[in-house]
Amino acid sequence: MQVEVCIENWQEAELARRFECDRIEICSALDLGGLTPQYSLIQACAKISGIESYILIRPRSGNFVYSQTEIILMKEDIRIASEAGAQGVVFGCLNPKNEIDYPSCEFLLRFAKEFQLKTTFHRAIDFTSDYSKAIQSVIDLGFNRILTSGQKATAIDGLENIKSIQNKYSGQIEIIAGSGINEKNVLQFQEIRIDAVHFSIRQKSNISTGFSMGSNAQPNENKLNIIIQKIKNDENN
Repeated sequence: MQVEVCIENWQEAELARRFECDRIEICSALDLGGLTPQYSLIQACAKISGIESYILIRPRSGNFVYSQTEIILMKEDIRIASEAGAQGVVFGCLNPKNEIDYPSCEFLLRFAKEFQLKTTFHRAIDFTSDYSKAIQSVIDLGFNRILTSGQKATAIDGLENIKSIQNKYSGQIEIIAGSGINEKNVLQFQEIRIDAVHFSIRQKSNISTGFSMGSNAQPNENKLNIIIQKIKNDENN
């Protein structure tokens, strides 16, 4: 089972490298579900050896129904991610009926492949009106991976749905379980032989300088350490 860590700063990326995670998803504004990060952070993280850097391509918070102008902006962000040295991009587009926006996804996917970028369809999949149909569409489009919580608020609540699609689509696309994965539940995903787990390692910080324009956070090294050790111990038993 691979480990993908969702990060939004250099300290978290370096921590993921130190614990030999397989992949990082670089974002900004995780409090909003994640938005496209800045070029300099992508460039710095892409230089970290031994770990893949995937970039979230999401121009705004809210839903996943994008205008043509926003699709063009996402295309430009894919180009920028490639120029900065990323190995992959993460995106997802829906139509007003909460179905896969096939034309927009196909357009962006084709552009990403021109830069030899790998692709993950993110948790927009969890908001689709027909989960199985949506997954098949993502496979047909040619995405490499799907990130999902099994259409529930957390992946542990959606565990049975995730197990079902892992069994059904194994070998056709990689399934990544994400949302609320932690030290207490990670081995339940190991048990269903999921391809990968995805989680953040940020925690609120009590340190204050007296001025703030947002919540203070710091990397949670203890969480990452426990998860990695549990996975390794389970694999060795």
